[in-house]
Amino acid sequence: MIKGRLRVPGDKSISHRAVMFGSISKGITRITGFLNGADCISTISIFKKMGIDIEMNGTSVIVKGNGLHGLKRPDSILDCGNSGTTTRLVSGILSAQNFTSILTGDKSIQKRPMNRIINPLSLMGANIESNVGFAPLTITGSSLHGIEYNSPVASAQVKSAILLAGLYADSKTTVTEPAKSRDHTELMLRKFGANLITDKNTVTISPTTELFASDIEVPSDISSAAFFMAAAILVLGSELILENVGINPTRDGIIRVLKSMGADIEIINPSNTFEPVADIKVCYSKLHSTTISGELIPTLIDELPLLAAVATMAEGKTIIKDAQELKVKESNRIKVMCEELSKLGVKVLETDDGMEIIGTDRLSGNVTIDTHDDHRIAMTFAILNLISDGEIKLNNSKCVEISYPGFFCDLKNINI
Repeated sequence: MIKGRLRVPGDKSISHRAVMFGSISKGITRITGFLNGADCISTISIFKKMGIDIEMNGTSVIVKGNGLHGLKRPDSILDCGNSGTTTRLVSGILSAQNFTSILTGDKSIQKRPMNRIINPLSLMGANIESNVGFAPLTITGSSLHGIEYNSPVASAQVKSAILLAGLYADSKTTVTEPAKSRDHTELMLRKFGANLITDKNTVTISPTTELFASDIEVPSDISSAAFFMAAAILVLGSELILENVGINPTRDGIIRVLKSMGADIEIINPSNTFEPVADIKVCYSKLHSTTISGELIPTLIDELPLLAAVATMAEGKTIIKDAQELKVKESNRIKVMCEELSKLGVKVLETDDGMEIIGTDRLSGNVTIDTHDDHRIAMTFAILNLISDGEIKLNNSKCVEISYPGFFCDLKNINI
């Protein structure tokens, strides 16, 4: 059974942004609840290379910002590791600096599409050279111009790269998305003093002369909490409370979908500083199928592999569609989930924009899962291992350190 209380690590998206925005602000930003994972460490490393004094003590980080124009030319290549957020958001900032820099990352990053930021940033006057639309990126700082951009994808990384460049532009910059993506950038930039206006799926940012330091308390990451929600729902007799979880409406699709499938989930002790947070109580539940599509997708894009796994235990056929974005994550998560779920005896159909999963009452187990070095794939199948007939092994469990270094320890502690 899954029992007790758990506070999962800090939100990855917010941790990244707190370091970035603190670095280009005047004054000292104190961050608590910081995610001490490999991706966020990559962000700290990059800004240190650009002359920012950053002190880290566990989950507490102090960033001594040098102001909007205070970054210095790095002496070496900026390595983003496995972090797409770092690569894309930092590109927006670097486009306006008075130096040339090179951004790269691991083999996964070098396969992820960068034209989605190169194109709009180039329209603003950015000078970016790439490996045919992929990293490494050579960025020579330029004078930037405000634009009105209709993004073909609902992507917080694309939107954020443009908005960050817009801080340095000579006029207002507007981004319109086909659906609203997570809005951590907008909320936090306002906290640091930026002037933004939002209207449904459109955000407009005005140029600014300076941002100012602001302390940030990072809530627990709903994407990490989702794995334990799933565990409590799937394991008979379970009851779990997840503490201080970020429930931003642009990120809470996982809760809405699980409830629509019949999950027993209760939101308790809600509060709000600059981000809404709450405790989440989750109990074992019998599930039925659902369809996940449309504007829900951006609110749970990172949780879709997990939802596909949960759907294996739901009565009926669950359909995931409009999720082409899954193909360009750390792995092709549509293809990987279909291939690996099939190993467990699940009937699953890969489609062009998602998958269809037929619920079952048993998972065969006694298999080795190829995680494709993708942290979310690894954690998803670790959860399914709790209910499979035989052991589910992972060919690479260390990749979870990208977002959740203590995942297996926490899972063990609540599995009684």
